[in-house]
Amino acid sequence: MADIAKRLQEQILSARDAGTKLNIIGGNSKSFMGRVSSGEPLMVAGHSGIVSYQPVELVLTARAGTPLTELVAALDEQGQMLSFEPPRFSNESTLGGTLACNQSGPGRPWWSSVRDQVLGIRLLNGRGEHLRFGGQVMKNVAGYDVSRLQAGAMGSLGLITEVSLKVLPKPAVTRTLVFDMPLNEALGLMNRRAAEPKPLSAACWLDNRLYLRLSGAQAAVDATVRQWQGQGEQLDDGDAFWAALRDQELAFFDGAAPLWRFSVNPTAANPALEGDWLLDWGGAQRWYRGDASMAQMQELAEAAGGQVSLFRGGDRQGEVMHAQSPVLQTLQQRLKQSFDPDGVFNPGRLYSWM
Repeated sequence: MADIAKRLQEQILSARDAGTKLNIIGGNSKSFMGRVSSGEPLMVAGHSGIVSYQPVELVLTARAGTPLTELVAALDEQGQMLSFEPPRFSNESTLGGTLACNQSGPGRPWWSSVRDQVLGIRLLNGRGEHLRFGGQVMKNVAGYDVSRLQAGAMGSLGLITEVSLKVLPKPAVTRTLVFDMPLNEALGLMNRRAAEPKPLSAACWLDNRLYLRLSGAQAAVDATVRQWQGQGEQLDDGDAFWAALRDQELAFFDGAAPLWRFSVNPTAANPALEGDWLLDWGGAQRWYRGDASMAQMQELAEAAGGQVSLFRGGDRQGEVMHAQSPVLQTLQQRLKQSFDPDGVFNPGRLYSWM
């Protein structure tokens, strides 16, 4: 546990004076994301530790280099959790990297995203200024949008040094139901179940099997299991399945083939593309493994009302994020100019033009 903000600030100022670019690295568990990184390493993992935790207020503040495993352990002791179920691609995965890459787990549509749980941040900008945005209480919304801008910016707008988050109590009971059914049938059922006032907390389809997770009060979960079970069955170790899905440890994620992530309208028909699919978030997040061009995938994503990114593998020299409209591109460039006028942080990591 250490506060090395001063050292990080000095490295940023030196890089700015020398015209050097910096590559922000936390636990290095998400280095595969985005375009090829460049610049001298700016190591954040040493800037770690829980700054404050108020279980009664459901608020936690920690330095950006704090491993997720440390946060989860502290919350477990109080029967609480990070509701956005952050993926842990390794034991070194950090809080700052999770926010910067905007990573949320299977419960995203029901328990919200990391972006939605951020109350405030501290940030070192490209001028070396240590700024604070937002607060540490739920009613404080000053600068809230600036805090949220960091979600998915991949460090292009500055170095996150501290994050304040809302946390939630763990559900009393969790059960997982499994049904054998093809993709299109499962997609329809996921959407129907999601529209019901039931304690659904995750819905995923893989290998012709539909997985539905129920979380909440014992009576509500048990009643829904009895109502929904039908031709399905309860999964004995459902928690292990959802953890493996969250951390991309299922067999689907193995192999060298490019991994594409679609974020689309959950009711949209699945893109007409042969190959291996995994549907998560009740159909709103869809994973595809296979070779294809970015132009082809963008066309399919837009037809389904969403966007696509080349999440892992494939050509990391080209664009890996969905193309932005000229208006949004101009807006992003203005934000970059405001936060990092000399282009010190993660050049080209998000887009070639940033």
